[in-house]
Amino acid sequence: MTVHGLDTSFLVAHEVSRHALHRRARACCEKLLMRGDRLALAPQVLAEFIHVVTDDRRFAAPLLIEAAVERASTWWHANEVLPIYPSGETTRLFLDWLTQYRLGRKRLLDTLLASFST
Repeated sequence: MTVHGLDTSFLVAHEVSRHALHRRARACCEKLLMRGDRLALAPQVLAEFIHVVTDDRRFAAPLLIEAAVERASTWWHANEVLPIYPSGETTRLFLDWLTQYRLGRKRLLDTLLASFST
């Protein structure tokens, strides 16, 4: 069994039917689950997911906050999903990488998520 970390872009593509990568995200998820793999999900990703799918500047028909929260909750409570949380070491590594690689504000969550796996 392999564990795959989910990011916001994947969740948005999976949940927004008009997204250009919707079918591809659905097919990928189905393939992983059929193999018996698990999906790892951090609460930070769910927060960003809710923020993105309710934004009327990004979508002509954004989700209402209640619908977005319901979808996020469904992901969080799914049997195939392994909740993951940052540790002290994760946070230390995140901050070190920001300094070491001179990463800007658009790389914050991705860098934090990458530090979970170490």
